[in-house]
Amino acid sequence: MAGTRKLGRPTAHRMLMLRNLTTSLLENGKIETTELKAKEVRCLAEKMITLGKENTLHSKRQAYGFIMKRDIVVKLFDEIAPKYEERNGGYTRIIKLAPRRGDAAPMAVIELV
Repeated sequence: MAGTRKLGRPTAHRMLMLRNLTTSLLENGKIETTELKAKEVRCLAEKMITLGKENTLHSKRQAYGFIMKRDIVVKLFDEIAPKYEERNGGYTRIIKLAPRRGDAAPMAVIELV
């Protein structure tokens, strides 16, 4: 469930950070971040792809309200969501990496399957 981890940030900052990470994931198909952020982004990215599969006016307006770049919403509805039409979930994959050098934070790569 999205939003259960506080990640040491106030609510507004945390949600803005997760929106930016979700936008970057949909834009690039793959991002490198900490494990906890990746687990939070997974929930939100999968919800956005599910919205893209519905392809209604209401779902487009919800996606425009969450995703930071308008061209990424168009990409979501035209390219990304049709790839997962036959899939019932599990659109992302998290691969654990070595700890970060500076503070030994556990790192991970999250990517679209």
